[in-house]
Amino acid sequence: MSCKLSAIVAVCDDWGIGRDGGMVVANKQDMRHFVSTTTGHPVIMGRKTLESFPGGRPLKNRLNIVLTRDPFFHREGVEVVHSVDAALDLVCDQDEAWVIGGGQVYQQLLPYCERAVVTKNHCLRAADAYFPNLDQDEAWELVDETEPIILGRGEGDEGVSFSFATYQRRQQG
Repeated sequence: MSCKLSAIVAVCDDWGIGRDGGMVVANKQDMRHFVSTTTGHPVIMGRKTLESFPGGRPLKNRLNIVLTRDPFFHREGVEVVHSVDAALDLVCDQDEAWVIGGGQVYQQLLPYCERAVVTKNHCLRAADAYFPNLDQDEAWELVDETEPIILGRGEGDEGVSFSFATYQRRQQG
């Protein structure tokens, strides 16, 4: 596969990412970062992630690939696949593709990812979906992290601090 596969995710301090199909922290700066990072690139997601978007509509200016076990699922503007291999085949000729969730899709595709861009929301929230803790995974190393930023009024969960972190898969050998 010549495509660079990366993951992008927003986590809490316990690496929780979602609850009841939604995100656990409202962070408009993270949303803008997500859009600027993924626009123009294919995105791979699960059906529930797609359905969590406004109107269940695909993201603009991106090839939207939905990985689902549901053989009857169809949505206009979306490429539906039923296996990891089929998803990888769809992006093989791209420069970079982004895995955007949810929890099961991250679990299936993270082994193929070279990089993970993580918004670390420095708080704890009730979650039922988690991303693997890359700080405790020897296969990954933190290569960059911004200074903490505090969400202001109108930016989401006011007062929550967060940072943008980039992890790289360690070279084997």
